[in-house]
Amino acid sequence: MIRTIGLLIVLWVALFPVLAVEPDEILKDTALEARARSISSELRCLVCQNQSIDDSHAPLARDLRVLVRQKLTDGESDDAILGFLVDRYGDFILLKPRFSADTVILWLSPFVVLVMGGFALLGFLLRQGPLNAAPLDTAERKRLASLLDPKDASAP
Repeated sequence: MIRTIGLLIVLWVALFPVLAVEPDEILKDTALEARARSISSELRCLVCQNQSIDDSHAPLARDLRVLVRQKLTDGESDDAILGFLVDRYGDFILLKPRFSADTVILWLSPFVVLVMGGFALLGFLLRQGPLNAAPLDTAERKRLASLLDPKDASAP
């Protein structure tokens, strides 16, 4: 019973997103705060690398969250803020990199691998050739006929 309750508590807690935004960072204007959260969710923490700065507790992520909020209160647009951060830290700061000449391999490689796998599978299947089953001999035909005969269906 205690295990079940513990498991339910863990699952319940896991359903809520863990955000590292601290109360002193939150803007009073809810519209600006929503924009800040939207921008922060698109930016990669350069320390954690697999989390957004919204989810990370690293000091650098906090500094970036504060910087985003400062630029929003200064009146900058979302694109201007993202552009500033990309200029400063490179495309790596974006959790979802933009399609550009630098990232073309990143975006197209899954399709290339999928096509190559399809050709490999097609080549494998073509090399196998058709299935050539040997014809049944008379004993096998009699056995098959006895199995398929409806008169024998009632017999055990």
